[in-house]
Parts: sequence; C-alpha cells; structure tokens
Amino acid sequence: MNLKYLLIVFLLNSLAGHTQSVVNSPDENLKVAVILKNGKPNYTITYNNTVMLQNSPLGITTNEGDFTKNMSFITDSTGTVSKSYKSDKIKQSLVNYEANTLKITFENSDKKQINVVFQVSNNDVAFRYEIPVWDKTMACVVEKEATGFKFPSETTTFLSPMMESMGGFARTAPSYESSYTADVPMESNNSKTGYVFPGLFRVGDNGWVLVSETGVSSQYCASHLSNYTNGIYTIDHPDMKNNNGFGSTGAQIGLPGVTPWRTITVGETLKPIVETTIPYSVVDPLYEASQDYKYGKGTWSWIVWQDNSMNYDDQVKYIDLAAAMNFEYILIDAWWDKNIGYESIEALIKYAKSKGVEVFLWYNSNGGINDAFMTPKDKMNTSIARKKEMKWLKKVGVKGLKVDFFGGDKQETMRLYEDILSDANEYGLMIIFHGATLPRGWERMYPNFVGSEAVIASEMLIFTQDARNKEAFYAALHPFIRNSVASMEYGGVLLNKFLNKENEKGQERLTSNVFQLATSVLYQNPVQMFGLTPNNLEDVPQHELEFLKNVPTTWDETVFIDGYPGKYIVLARRKGDTWYIAGINAHDETLSIEVKLPMIKAGEKMKIYEDGKKSSDKGFETKKMKKNQKIKLNIPHNGGVLIMN
Repeated sequence: MNLKYLLIVFLLNSLAGHTQSVVNSPDENLKVAVILKNGKPNYTITYNNTVMLQNSPLGITTNEGDFTKNMSFITDSTGTVSKSYKSDKIKQSLVNYEANTLKITFENSDKKQINVVFQVSNNDVAFRYEIPVWDKTMACVVEKEATGFKFPSETTTFLSPMMESMGGFARTAPSYESSYTADVPMESNNSKTGYVFPGLFRVGDNGWVLVSETGVSSQYCASHLSNYTNGIYTIDHPDMKNNNGFGSTGAQIGLPGVTPWRTITVGETLKPIVETTIPYSVVDPLYEASQDYKYGKGTWSWIVWQDNSMNYDDQVKYIDLAAAMNFEYILIDAWWDKNIGYESIEALIKYAKSKGVEVFLWYNSNGGINDAFMTPKDKMNTSIARKKEMKWLKKVGVKGLKVDFFGGDKQETMRLYEDILSDANEYGLMIIFHGATLPRGWERMYPNFVGSEAVIASEMLIFTQDARNKEAFYAALHPFIRNSVASMEYGGVLLNKFLNKENEKGQERLTSNVFQLATSVLYQNPVQMFGLTPNNLEDVPQHELEFLKNVPTTWDETVFIDGYPGKYIVLARRKGDTWYIAGINAHDETLSIEVKLPMIKAGEKMKIYEDGKKSSDKGFETKKMKKNQKIKLNIPHNGGVLIMN
C-alpha cells in the first residue's frame, strides 16, 4: 500500500489520553483526523492545511447502548475505493470515483463495538456508522446521533430552516419549501426546527463547505441540521410531530446495519461544491430498472391555468402544445379523476399517443397523514390500492406519476417513498415526488426516480409576490445548494408576462425571457415540466421556442464557471459535443463580468442570447471565441445569458 496516497497514523499519547487516526484524499489536499480523547470520539477536517471543521463529535445512541462517551479505541484498518459508473440522470454521465478509506472500531463501556467508516476523495468526505451483531442482539433502534459540525468562528451560512411539522397548506409541512438566508453569521442560526440538508458554509476567506446526507432508504429516517447551539450544528432526527405524530423519530434497523452517509464537500473555491457527485458515488442501485426509461420535457396546464384547467378540452390544448414543441410528455395534475374521469382519461392518453406525447398523472399520497384533499387520493398509501391502480396505469399506457403531499422525514415515510418507487418500477412507471423531502442519492438508488420538488418551486411564483421578488436570488442559490446534491423538479420556464391564464394583469413576472430560458440549463432534472401555455406558440419569439425544443434535460458534464450564492451564477453543461452556458443575475444592478470558457476552442462559433442587446433577426448573436477563450458578459438585474457552441 502506497503511504504517500493513503496515510493512517496511530498516535498513542498516554499523557494526553487520546488516540488519533488520519486519512488523506488521493491528492493529499483533504485530511480527516479522528481523535478519541477522554472517551469521546471527534473528527477534524483540513484542506491544504487550513482547518475547515474543528473538533466535531461523532457517535450514536441506541436502545442497546450509548456510543458517544466512555469509548475505547480497538483497531482501525485502511483501504481504497475505486469505481466508475454511468448515470443519465445526474449532472455527469460518467463518474470515476477514487477514495481512501478509514475504518475505526470503538467499544463502549458495555463492551459493545461500533465502526465509523470514512471515504475521503478529492474534495469530498463521506462517513457513516456500521453496527455489528452484538452477541445475540440482532436488532436495535438508533435513537439519536451525536454527529456534529463545528466551524471556525468566521464562518457564514447559507441555510433554509426546516418547516414546522403539520403546518402550512392542509397540514402538509414539512415539504422543504422554506426560504434561505444568505451569508449570515452562525450566531443568527437559531431556528427551533433546525435546517434542511444541504447546508452551505463559507469559512471566511479560506473556502467553502457543503454538508448533506445520502443513502437514505426504507432502512432509516432522513435527518437535518440542528440550530446553532454551543458553537456547533448536530444531526437531528425528524420532529415527533411529522406524519401526524405517527411513527418513531429514530431508525429501526436489523444487525449488522448501517446509517446513511454524512457527506462533506470542501473547496477553496465554489467549483467542487457545484460539481460534486458524492451523493451518488457512495450508493448503489437497490434494484434493476424494469425497462429503459425515457427522459425529456413536458407541459402541464395546472401551473398557470390552475385547477380550472382540469377538463378534457384544456388538456387537449396542452397535448397539442407539447406536440408542437416536440416535447415528450404532458403532466395532468390534481382532480383529473373527478373532473375528467377514468374513462375520458383513457381517451386523452390515446389522443396524446397519436400526437407522439406520453402522459404523467398526478396522485395524492395522503391516506391518513395530513389534510390534503385533492384527488386521486387513497391510491398510493397502501400496497393493495397502489398495485391495483398501477396495473390500470400500465394497461392504459401512462408513463409516470407525480405523487404529492408526504408526511415528513420519519422512517415510516421513507418506507412509503421506497414502496411507491419499487412498485412503480414493476409496472414501468417513472416517479416524481412533490411536497416531498430532499432526495438523498435516489437518482442512483432507484432507477425509475426522476425528480423531487423539495424547493420553493414555480408554483410559489404564481401564489406569492415574495417568491416573484426573490426569483433571481433563489436561482442564484440552487446550483450551489439544493440542486448541487440532487435533481430538482422545479417546473419552470414561464414565458407569460403575467402568471395567469389571461396573461394581462396581476402576478407580473419580474425576470426576463432569457433568464427563464437560462433556468432550463441551470436547473438539473431528467424530466422537466415547463410552464409554457398554448398562447406562447404565438406570443413568444420563435427563436426562444426553438431553443426550448432542442435544450436537453440530461447532461454529460457540468462545469462551474463563475458566481456567488444568491448573487449570480454562470454554469456550463455539455450534451454530446454541444455546450450550453447559462447565467443569471440577482444583483440590483447590471452585472458586468469577463469569464473564461475553456470548453469552447479559439475560433469556434458561439450563439449568444443576451438581454439588453440588439440581436439579429434570428434572436441571437453569432461570435467567434477569442484566443484567450474569454468573453465579456453584461447581464441586467433579473436577466440572463445563454451561450451555445
């Protein structure tokens, strides 16, 4: 084993009373040290010899024993992980993952052992707890987790508070749809409910840290960050009030068993934060795809035309819109069963197929967890009802479901997510979750999973002035935070000037058309339901419609170009040989920057869609890349830019 690339150091210091083990990343820039001092395990993280996380606690508490104190070091072992995998649903289609590993065994005062396993790749740390069989004990409940994150005092935060359980519309919270604060001191992070994953931290001028979790399945609950207490954030299990108070806040697991992975992405710049694939690299598929699923773009009437559009004639208009745009799908939302009916839906599906358009249908997950009343209801919450419905869905040719209104993060709800996904795969159905938790590695774990909302999405642009005012602010956050760790089903690209059916007054959109087009590239999700309306075929410039007809929804490569969370972002994505570079500006004034685009060779032609400039009759300018591969951009407030080569 080459110690230059994999270093584990045992230091037994009887005077200080501690044991230390160290593991480095393959490039040796990232270092994790695990210290047992006075019976308490802690870890630190440094990057290029700069402390990014100070002594932070490790350990869990189970109903069979406490593994947070009075611990003894038993042994450790080292190794490497090397794997390559393909995925057509995330920000990069081919991932090569190389990591050094450290496995430490601790023992508590009851002589029960537990392992802490670290995988350290360049810019990423992932760790979890492995619980062995204890004598004849083959099961336990993990009641809480001591894992913490202690940042240097100069750190500022970019966080979104966890919503109050059983609050919001029809008592459907938490649904990961709360606002963000940006670049604020840690001392202001006093939300009683804690903060959702992922959380972004700026460690002064030294760099950035993104904290999240991955690998959550039916075998565990989902977690979140606590509020800032005594200089530290810890892992919090779900609130007892989740799921209408039903189900444990802990995790019931068989032994041997494991916890989900805690992931920490570290960089001196934001590039590793935006480009990380760690949520997928430490998990594996849980079952095989029953078929090759087809991703793409779709239309949906509900986002702008709302509930009144759930009728046969309006859905025909949206099917025709999808066909005219060469989109693959239409999403028919809530109330279709009541207002259209099962028999007429079958006729609509046949009509859509005749136009080359496939169908997603909306379902309410509720059967006893909240007050969500939209129908179809009571079809997804039990195995018997679900399989009966899915048998019919397969028979009539539906390709996917959008399932809404989940109950929180308890293990009880994680089982429901997994049951829906697993059953749907048997019937060849893709799944989008709405009113839902953050997906945690699910793109790789579940082959038919194609996105979750878990964000202040396009519907809030319809409902609130605050969301419209902050649209650019949020758009400049998502590539660094929410969309950095998981697909994000936003339902955007709204090209009506007013976000209602009449498109004449009220609910005025404050962002430009180029901004909206840019979000089709910025927001990554393998199935994108865009907020176009039939009138857009006549009132939107043809070059903008042509762009949407051709823009991909799956990508081969993602490259961060420039930006700052909440202020602006310039991001490049590649599909095949074509690069799409998208930028938006949330500053109050025009943003003038010069960026380097190394993916476009000197002399190559570029199409540039830019606000505030007179373009040719084609709607875009054509330029050749300079020798230095730099280009000057002027992006107005709430505006955007798009570059294609």
